[in-house]
Amino acid sequence: MRMPALICLALLFTFAASAFRPVDKQAFYKVLEAGDESRIDEMVAELEKESSSATVKAYMGALIMKKAGFVKGASAKVKTFKKGAQLLEDEIKNNPGNTEYRFLRLTIQEHAPGILKYNKQLEEDKAAVVKGYSGLEPALKTIIRDYARDSRVLKKEDLK
Repeated sequence: MRMPALICLALLFTFAASAFRPVDKQAFYKVLEAGDESRIDEMVAELEKESSSATVKAYMGALIMKKAGFVKGASAKVKTFKKGAQLLEDEIKNNPGNTEYRFLRLTIQEHAPGILKYNKQLEEDKAAVVKGYSGLEPALKTIIRDYARDSRVLKKEDLK
C-alpha cells in the first residue's frame, strides 16, 4: 500500500520539476543572434512546450518578430512582426523593471526596418539596460556585453 503512494509521489515531483524548468537562455540567444529560420522554428516549438511564463512569452515575441523577416509578402511580414511585438510589449508592460525584456526590445528595435517604426524606445531601453545591468546573472551580462561590441546604441563602456 505504501509503495504505490511513494511511486505516485515520486512521479508527481518529477512532473512538477520538469514543468518548471527554466528556459535555456544561452540556446535562446544563440538562435536569436543567428537568425536562421529553421532554428527559430525549432526554438519556437520548444518554447511552446514550456509552461507559460513571462519569460516564455517575451522570448516567443522576440523570435516571432525575428521570424517576420523570413515571411513572404509585406502584409504577412508586418502581421507576423506585430504579433511578436504584442507578446513582448505585454510582458514589458507587466514587468517594466525587467532588464532582460528591455534588452530584447532594444535588440529588436535596433535591427527592425525603419518602415515598421519600431524604434521609439531605443534610448529608454538603453537606460533601463544600463541601470539594471549590475543586478543580472553572469551569463546574461556576458550576452549583453557581447551584443554591445557591435551595437550602435549600447556600448561596452555604458555597462558597469
